[in-house]
Order: sequence, then C-alpha cells, then structure tokens
Amino acid sequence: MATCEVCGNDYDKAFQVQMGGKTHTFDSFECAIHALAPSCAQCGVRIAGHGLEKDGTIFCCDHCATRAGVTELRDRA
Repeated sequence: MATCEVCGNDYDKAFQVQMGGKTHTFDSFECAIHALAPSCAQCGVRIAGHGLEKDGTIFCCDHCATRAGVTELRDRA
C-alpha cells in the first residue's frame, strides 16, 4: 500500500501523479487537487479546471479576474 502525502492515509488504491519532475502519491483526487492545483489570485479557491490566465496570474473565473482589474478575459463568449 502507499501513503497519501496530504492526509497520510495508507491506501491500497493510492495513485501517483508526476508533475514538475517530482512524483506525488495521493489516496484521492481531493488530496491531489489540494496539493497540486493552482489557487485563484483573487479569492484563493483551488482551480480544478482550466481557469483563466493573464501574464502568469491565474483566476478561477471572469468575475475574479475583473475584480483584480483584468477586464479582457471571459468565461465564455
């Protein structure tokens, strides 16, 4: 069995994710998202989807981007 690096659970269905040259072990997608997903620059929520990005700054949605003064991004056309 493998131990999740976030919660410490020793789980027979753990999985590994390779990112940035490192291998990470998790017992759930929730723990993987907590450890690896970027956070919105405005509200801090973890971004599990595509998000929006401008000049290396990532936002969870158009609303947060607009609140940060970035007006040209859109969730949808």
